[in-house]
Amino acid sequence: MKLCDLHTHSVFSDGTYTPTELVEAAENMGLSAIVLSDHNTVDGLPEFISAAQGKNTEAIPGAEFSVDYGGTELHLLALFIKEKHFPTITALMDDFQTRKAQSNYDLICALNNAGYDLCFEKIRNATPSGKFNRAHIAAELTQKGYVSSIKEAFSTLLAPKHGYYKEPKRPTVWEMLELIKSIGAVPILAHPFLNLEGDRLRIFLPQAKENGLIGMECYYPLYNKSTTEKSLELASYFRLKPSGGSDFHGSNKPDIALGVGKGNLQIPYDWAIALKTAAE
Repeated sequence: MKLCDLHTHSVFSDGTYTPTELVEAAENMGLSAIVLSDHNTVDGLPEFISAAQGKNTEAIPGAEFSVDYGGTELHLLALFIKEKHFPTITALMDDFQTRKAQSNYDLICALNNAGYDLCFEKIRNATPSGKFNRAHIAAELTQKGYVSSIKEAFSTLLAPKHGYYKEPKRPTVWEMLELIKSIGAVPILAHPFLNLEGDRLRIFLPQAKENGLIGMECYYPLYNKSTTEKSLELASYFRLKPSGGSDFHGSNKPDIALGVGKGNLQIPYDWAIALKTAAE
């Protein structure tokens, strides 16, 4: 069976692989396709597309957008983004990136004031674009020994409830669905059970489908067998196309491997073909 990975990240957001390294790793694994879906940016996609020239692995241009749904942060993947629309996305996200950069700066200042020795310039300069997020701050906290892992950083110091991190204002899920639809890309709800559960998810899905949602992530490394089955059932019930991905971040998520997650993923390439058809 041909396999793929429809959700990965590079150094252009919070991953540790370059786009070229991602393509090479996917090629070495024999994956038929890979999506680069950096957070709120398409800056790595030109390199990603170029790196796949002449390779057996298909490079699918994507992005992962942080959006608001009634005060809850959701993530929408946009797959099969055409190169001509990269400037449109960049222009739209510039305002959000400004708010996010200010939020990161304020977070580091708050941590410094609390006695945590972090350098804004050092963290910013460690990324090719100068853009970074909490994962980079978590990695620095881990390296300095303030926490034992990136996971611990997110559950303690970097969690909004602890008061250091103030979330930036995000586009609404409806605004982002409209944008993704308008550029002919395919909107996918990423890891829904991490953000919405039970009645809220069942209420959201038909509304989102009516507003252009095409698919939802059903295969995800943090899902157990029961959650995966529920995801597939919901996708089928609401006539959403299934998708799946490792959410690979390189060494920033060392327990998640490209293509296979925690060893529990086998994402059919047929799913990528079905999603591509939806974009045409």
